Amino acid sequence: MEKHHHDKHEQHHGHHSEHASGPQAGKSNHGHGGHGHHNHHAMMIEDFKKRFWISLALTLPVLVLSQMIQQWLGFEWTFTGDQYVLFALSSVIFFYGGWPFLKGLWDELKDKNPGMMTLIGVAITVAYVYSTAVVFGLDGMDFYWELATLIVVMLLGHWIEMKSVMGASRALELLVQMMPAEAHLVEGDDVREVRVDELKKDDIILIKANEKIPADGHVVEGESYLDESMLTGESKPVKKSKNDEVIGGSVNGNQSIRVKVVKTGKESYLNKVIGLVEEAQKAKSKTQNLANVAARWLTFIAIGAGTATLIVWLSMGRPWDFALERMVTVMVISCPHALGLAIPLVVAISTAVSAGNGLLIRNRTAFENARKITALVFDKTGTLTEGNFGVSRIESLSDALSKEEMLTGAASLEQQSEHPIALGIVKAAKEKELSLKKTEDFESLTATGIQGKVDGKTWKVVSPGYLKENDISIPEKAGSDAAETIVYVLQGDKLVGFIALSDKIREESANAIDTLREKGMKLFMATGDNEKTAKAVSEKLGLDGYYSEVRPHEKVEIIEKLQQEGHFVAMTGDGVNDAPALAQANVGIAVGSGTDIAAETADIVLVNSNPKDIANLVLFGRATYKKMIQNLVWATGYNAVALPLATGFIPGLVISPAIGAVFMSLSTIIVAINAQLLKGQIKQ
Repeated sequence: MEKHHHDKHEQHHGHHSEHASGPQAGKSNHGHGGHGHHNHHAMMIEDFKKRFWISLALTLPVLVLSQMIQQWLGFEWTFTGDQYVLFALSSVIFFYGGWPFLKGLWDELKDKNPGMMTLIGVAITVAYVYSTAVVFGLDGMDFYWELATLIVVMLLGHWIEMKSVMGASRALELLVQMMPAEAHLVEGDDVREVRVDELKKDDIILIKANEKIPADGHVVEGESYLDESMLTGESKPVKKSKNDEVIGGSVNGNQSIRVKVVKTGKESYLNKVIGLVEEAQKAKSKTQNLANVAARWLTFIAIGAGTATLIVWLSMGRPWDFALERMVTVMVISCPHALGLAIPLVVAISTAVSAGNGLLIRNRTAFENARKITALVFDKTGTLTEGNFGVSRIESLSDALSKEEMLTGAASLEQQSEHPIALGIVKAAKEKELSLKKTEDFESLTATGIQGKVDGKTWKVVSPGYLKENDISIPEKAGSDAAETIVYVLQGDKLVGFIALSDKIREESANAIDTLREKGMKLFMATGDNEKTAKAVSEKLGLDGYYSEVRPHEKVEIIEKLQQEGHFVAMTGDGVNDAPALAQANVGIAVGSGTDIAAETADIVLVNSNPKDIANLVLFGRATYKKMIQNLVWATGYNAVALPLATGFIPGLVISPAIGAVFMSLSTIIVAINAQLLKGQIKQ
């Protein structure tokens, strides 16, 4: 993944200087508060589940005892007092099953914001009061069957929606666990990668520059500034020297340190998961308001049309019981069962499918807004390219130093860095079975490289910018093709050689670019890499433009410029260094796994740094929104047909409750099937 890039080729070491004051400032600790929220949410789901199953069990005898259902199915079953049994069963369903909606009705009216709960609350109250009046003497037919089925379907919809959020949370936990959560365990002169949960008390671990601290402990060697803002709220980096305590989850600055483990990293890692889970649970899709807007209008229409129906029939001289029955029919029919499932089913399915395909949606609104994206700015390294820099050439410029000796010195120094180029150099040394040596006095040279002592000699691995600043001429041999990135090795102040690395374009990049372009998007690349490399990648993929040698703040300016031109912009970045740009973008997409997943500014995290996933994200966001609209049309379209007929004003076309039930059932079934079709909308 691109870190911070500066002058030509300075993508290599710019990352050392930026992290220390990175985007973690001002963040709060999720702590254990997530547990409370998690448990409360789980209890609410259990409550809806219990109400649903009890209400469903009571609804079956209500349907069997209802005259309307008996007429519809062509059978008759009556006994003395059957209406009172119907009243008793329906009363339990109304007060027990309907309680969340009655409470919601009160809350929405109190907030002067009528929505879904108001619509359901009004419909079930009118149906219950009228039906009860019929049982105790009013002429007419009861609506207990409508009351019972409406409550059951709405409870199911709310249960599904709440469960989907919890389901996404579980998927989040599993996916986060799949991501690397490793520590560098020091064993004598060797450093070994181990899982954080394998760490034990008193283990010594190496914390490289800009890495997260994997466990609570205290410093035993080195000193550095730590960013503890995510944990303590202290935005200023805190200096840590020998014997100072460090907190798991804080971010190391520019210097590598060694820490003795006091508490294992499990807990801080768990807190990170809880934080993500908490966000997933709290994130409320604004598109969900589509259902509320529809419900608000239907509430006004139901009350208005019902009142008008009563007044008109009474003014025409019809008896009170007839006019009242028409009014109640209109008001009950106004609340479509399907509306309660229209959005929750889509939300549940899209969340589950997304999580299963490695899209961690932290902000559902941003996910659904993916349909609006007109311009997409890609990071290069690790997104469009593989991000695995392999050493392609090693050149020693000193007769006294062999290629192997030079590589040993450079790789020993690069052990302290996590940048893709550093990893490539270390990997090359290990493949040649070279013994890496301990580095002392390691430090980052601002924006241009790193230095440290190996075997008592000062070594530097630097970018071309360092050579320019220090008037060291770049050797002719270093002339590279566009795909190569070159770093220079110095012993003391003398240039002793260079190492060339290359990063391949991902196979999936071209297809992803083609897919996104077909959807009418403008595609750009912003990279800290040099002009030649950026141009080669851009031309090969046929991008609309590229920006090379950009610093993090310049990425923000690029996005602002595109927004001023009227574009709805998505930005892909590593989630930490690109935080300002991710925040500025309309949709921020963090690509890549590892500790960067904790980036607070990204709306969506892609587990695999794969451009195919970005194309999937955009297309699936569009498909999800489309399904929501389709379902709302199906759910409310039922009313467009049923409402006028329910008034009885159309001669010869007075809707019977039986036909109403058919309409209601059909729209609910269509909505459910349509939501399921979403599962085929994301490419594997």
